[in-house]
Amino acid sequence: MTGVALRPLSVGEIIDASFQVYRRHFSALATIVLVCSGLPMLIQIYMRNAGGVNWGLTVGYLLLALVLGLIATGATVFVVSESYLGRGITAGDALTRATPFVWPLILASLAMGIVVLIGLLLFVIPGLIAVCGLAVTVPALVVESLGPTAAMGRSWALTQGHRLRMLGLFVVIFILLVVPYLAVIGLFGLVAAIVPGSAGVAIALLGVVIAAIVQLLLSPLYQAALVIAYYDLRVRKEGFDLEVLASSLRAA
Repeated sequence: MTGVALRPLSVGEIIDASFQVYRRHFSALATIVLVCSGLPMLIQIYMRNAGGVNWGLTVGYLLLALVLGLIATGATVFVVSESYLGRGITAGDALTRATPFVWPLILASLAMGIVVLIGLLLFVIPGLIAVCGLAVTVPALVVESLGPTAAMGRSWALTQGHRLRMLGLFVVIFILLVVPYLAVIGLFGLVAAIVPGSAGVAIALLGVVIAAIVQLLLSPLYQAALVIAYYDLRVRKEGFDLEVLASSLRAA
């Protein structure tokens, strides 16, 4: 298998490489998303139709969604990372390897959330700097098996001097993920407005479901872009491309 070229990439090239990895491993990435989102989605549907509020079920749903969501995140990082380095991994292996990282990912997510929230409260700009500075915390944590604080420090060091570029990457990813969702909602909403009565309501609800599925299946693109950005920063700052070349020559 051929990996993506290990050289400094522009934002456009990072997005293009993300789509390459996404298309190449769509089956594994979709499997990871559906396996980790299926049960929480069923519980959510049940709670909506059950009527009333079941606080025990609600708390259980939130915890399950958090844990499975982070396992999916770690597994996606493994799939993208292995692909980027020219290797392959199955969805099952990725999920197995990602499971031990759940607790560190929870702690890292909480710590990042607190830092970003404080930054946003300080007139927004510090929050944006924190978002961009901590952007590759998850790839660093998973790929290098770092602790939460070490991974945050690693991300902060790697993104130094490149945070404006990371902001541009976030903007492009946001557009790519939101536009398809809004397009599906808008299309079904338009049809629902034309069709009268309960049929129109059913069409609108169907649009919401399909839009959610589309967004769910596109979500690995976000992690793919961050993983590739992580390797791009290592290439720029640490000569990671030369390190990989040397390793391959030694192996040969």
